Amino acid sequence: MREYYRSTPLDEADLPAEPMEQFVHWFKDAAAGHLHEPNAMIVSTATPDGRPSSRTVLLKHFDDRGFVFYTNHASRKGREIDANPHVSLLFPWHPLTRQVIVTGTAARVGRDETAGYFRTRPHGSQLGAWASPQSSVIPSRAELLRRYEELAARYPAGEQVPAPPEWGGYRVTPETVEFWQGHENRLHDRLRYVRTAGEPTGWRVERLAP
Repeated sequence: MREYYRSTPLDEADLPAEPMEQFVHWFKDAAAGHLHEPNAMIVSTATPDGRPSSRTVLLKHFDDRGFVFYTNHASRKGREIDANPHVSLLFPWHPLTRQVIVTGTAARVGRDETAGYFRTRPHGSQLGAWASPQSSVIPSRAELLRRYEELAARYPAGEQVPAPPEWGGYRVTPETVEFWQGHENRLHDRLRYVRTAGEPTGWRVERLAP
C-alpha cells in the first residue's frame, strides 16, 4: 500500500510570524475540504516514568493561548496529565496530505469556562458525562445504559444538567508546532515553530528533514 503525494510546496517565506495564525489557515482548509471531523486530534500523554498512551479527542477551542479539549479528569489521560503535563497533539488531515503536530504542556481550564462549554453540549452528551466513569472497568454495557437511564429520568430533556465535578477542560500551551506537507518521493515539507524568548515574535521557524 503506497500513496504518492502531490501538493504545493510549503515555504518559510509564506508562513506568518506565529503558529496559531498558520493553524487557522490550515484548519479552515480542513473544514472546507469536508474532512470527517477536522477537529479530531490524537492526544498523547505519558506517566511520570514515561509510559505513553494515545487516544482521539475533539478540539473544542483554540486561540493564541493554545488548544482546548474536554474530558473526565479521572480518565487515564486526565490522571496522566495531572501527574505529567507534557503532551503531544496530532491533527491527521490525510486527505489534504497534511499533519499538524503540537508539543506542549496541558493545564486545567477554569470551572467557569468548563461550565460554559458544558451548557452548549447536547443533552444526551451531558448525561453521558455523568453516566460514564471514563477509563474505569465496568461490569457490562447494560450497567452503563442503566446509569444513563437513571440520569435521564433525573434530568429530563430541557432541564439544565450541571457539569460533573470530575469533568472539565485542558488547555495545551504549545512549545512547538510542526506543519507537515506531503510531497512525492517522500520529500515532505516539515516546518516547525519553536517557542523562543529571544525572538521578536516569540517564535523561530526551522525546517526538518523528512
